[in-house]
Amino acid sequence: MTASGSPRKPVHVLLFDPGSDQEGIHSLELGGRTVVLLFEDPDDAERYAGLLEAQDFPVPCVEALDREELENFCAEAGYEARFVPAGFLPNSEEERLLIAPPERNMDVTTWKEEQAAAQQSGAEASDGPGSDPELEAFRRRLEGLL
Repeated sequence: MTASGSPRKPVHVLLFDPGSDQEGIHSLELGGRTVVLLFEDPDDAERYAGLLEAQDFPVPCVEALDREELENFCAEAGYEARFVPAGFLPNSEEERLLIAPPERNMDVTTWKEEQAAAQQSGAEASDGPGSDPELEAFRRRLEGLL
């Protein structure tokens, strides 16, 4: 609930492997910024997920989460949260990416290998020079949102 007593409306994001050690949130690289899409309409999020699948991308899960919490999470992680309202119509090539993924995507298998390597090095040297406390804090915050 908001301060006025009205319920908060969730936003819908695309998550990969939710609840696992390799959980990730879908993001875009736009002009050197990492952008996380926050869909107002769950159907828009499902359609975007279907377009990713059509590009042989792993199928993400659409999750409804609190908008304010996600915006705070993105700000703390150095990401830009971009709200995509229901019925959104793009006015530029960059805005088109808010409703349809780019033709080329990052290689997710590489991302999973990097995640596994980071976990392995973290297990071998937790708090040592190879660990990344910022990454761990980021992971904990994402897990807390779920």
